[in-house]
Amino acid sequence: MEHEERVAPRRARLGVDLAWLALVGVLLIAAVGAGGATLYQQFYGPSAFVVRYLDLLSAGHAADALHVPGVAIDRATLEKAGITDSPSEAMLRPTAMTALTDVAVVSERSDGKGHYDVTVTYKAGGHKGSTTFQVAQDGWAGVTPNWRFTTSPLAVIDLTVLGADRFAVNGFEVDRRQVSEAGADAAPLDPLPLLVFTPGLYSVTVDTAISASPGVAVLADTPLATTPVEVQTKPTDAFIGVVQQRVEEFLTQCATQEVLQPTACPFGLTVQNRIASVPHWSITAQPTVTVAPDGSQWKIPATEAVAHVDVDIKSLFDGKVTAVSEDVPFLVDGTITILPDGSASIRVGSPTGVSPD
Repeated sequence: MEHEERVAPRRARLGVDLAWLALVGVLLIAAVGAGGATLYQQFYGPSAFVVRYLDLLSAGHAADALHVPGVAIDRATLEKAGITDSPSEAMLRPTAMTALTDVAVVSERSDGKGHYDVTVTYKAGGHKGSTTFQVAQDGWAGVTPNWRFTTSPLAVIDLTVLGADRFAVNGFEVDRRQVSEAGADAAPLDPLPLLVFTPGLYSVTVDTAISASPGVAVLADTPLATTPVEVQTKPTDAFIGVVQQRVEEFLTQCATQEVLQPTACPFGLTVQNRIASVPHWSITAQPTVTVAPDGSQWKIPATEAVAHVDVDIKSLFDGKVTAVSEDVPFLVDGTITILPDGSASIRVGSPTGVSPD
C-alpha cells in the first residue's frame, strides 16, 4: 500500500508539469507567430513596400524610386489615365524633389485577392498630406513576397507660366522651350505637362530680369492625377524702368517731326486753317508708365501725357496769322513681346503708331 501511495503523487506532479509545458509551448508558439506577423508587417508586407518607396523619395534617390516595381509608366498607361500629352520627365530628379517627414501608415486594406490599399500620412515641405497607394503581390523572393504598385505613384502637373519662359521648380531652373515636346515652337499659353513623384510638394518660382513671382506651391498627392497650375508673374522694377525709358525716347523722337500730325505717333493737332510756320513740338509731361500682364506677354496700359506745339496759323477767311502755343493732352499705350532670345520688343503709341523695336 505504501508503494501505491508514493506513485500516485508522482503521477499527479507529472501531469501538472506536462500541463505547464503545454501552456508554455502554446504561449511560445503564439509569441513566435506574433513576432513573425510583426516582422512581416515591418519588413515584408505591402505597407513596408510603400514606406521603402517613400524613404527613397525623402532621401532624393529619384533613379532608385523609378526602379521600384510599378512606378515607371509608358504611353499606354498615361492614355488610360486620360493623359494624352507627352509629359516631360525633367522633374524626376533629386534637385526637383522635397523631403518627406513624419511618414506613418494609417491603414492597410486587402480585397482578399492579393491587392491592398495602403494609406499613409506625411509632411511634405511642412505641409501635411495623405495618399493612398494601390499595391499587389508580385511573386516571391524565396519565402518572402514581392510587391508592385498597380497604379503608378507618378502624377502630372500641367504648368502655365505667364510672362516668362524660364522658371524654377523647387529651385531647379527650367527653360520651358527646352522641356516642352514642341521645343522652341511651344506656344506660351500651352500648358507644360511635367511628370512628378507623389507625394511631393512642388513650388514654382520666377526670377528673371523681366519678371518675377514669389512662388506657387502645389502638393501632388494623388497617383496618376493631373493638376493644373498657373503662375502669373509680375514685371520687375528694372523692366518697368526700361519700358519707361523706351517710351520717353519714342515720344521725344516723335516731337522732332515738324508736322502737325507726327507720323506713327500718339499725338497731333488738327486745324481748319493753314499753317504759316514750321510746327515745333515738345513733350511737357512724360507718361508714368506701368506694365501689365497681357496673356503670355505684357502691355502698357493707356496713360496720360502732354505734348506742346508752337506754330503760326493763317486764317483762310481774312489771312490773319495767329501764333498758337498749345498743350495737347494725349494717351499713350503699347504692347511688349518677349522674343526667343529673352529680349523685349516694345511697341509704343496709338493703334496706328509703332515705335522701332
